[in-house]
Amino acid sequence: MGKFQVMDHPLIQHKLTIIRDKNCGTKVFREVVDEITMLMAYDVARDMPLKDVEIETPIAKTTSKTLAGKKVAIVPILRAGIGMVDGIMKLIPAAKVGHIGMYRDEKTLEPHEYFVKLPADINQRQIFVVDPMLATGGSSIMAIDALKKRGASNIKFVCLVAAPEGVKALRAKHPDVDIYTAALDDHLNENGYIVPGLGDAGDRLFGTK
Repeated sequence: MGKFQVMDHPLIQHKLTIIRDKNCGTKVFREVVDEITMLMAYDVARDMPLKDVEIETPIAKTTSKTLAGKKVAIVPILRAGIGMVDGIMKLIPAAKVGHIGMYRDEKTLEPHEYFVKLPADINQRQIFVVDPMLATGGSSIMAIDALKKRGASNIKFVCLVAAPEGVKALRAKHPDVDIYTAALDDHLNENGYIVPGLGDAGDRLFGTK
């Protein structure tokens, strides 16, 4: 079974409170989402493999560590996931970025895929799927289905806020995928929104409501 981790670092929790506040404006919301994601990426990348390399410092030759193994791809679930890409790329600037487009039927709450564009070597990469919210789990499950269909296997899912229902659904469908979140909230309401949550992350990121 994949790892499930709630990141309770004080800086992450402090910044999460800022964006939960309904009075947080678009500019600050966008900036703080970026900051939280960068802080989370530090721990999400903790198990990336290293190898020894020989270098020469200004003082002497030495053996030091550098990243080895699989390259990284960041795959945001459109559109809200875009807000989490830069935070990871600040730490892993060589990462490739794929995109998976989903929209949710407002009546059935079911996700529908409308766009997939991935690096050609996606099956050889460590993949970070990013989406601010893990609510019902439908979009994340469909996105990971799309990745596995194309040969991907080393997948981590990173979100800011998760509902127990979404975590349960994602782990049941993709038990091999590690899940990282800044908060595990209480429940989903009748409209499929996380409670207490932070509202519609896409609208708040892009100022569309």
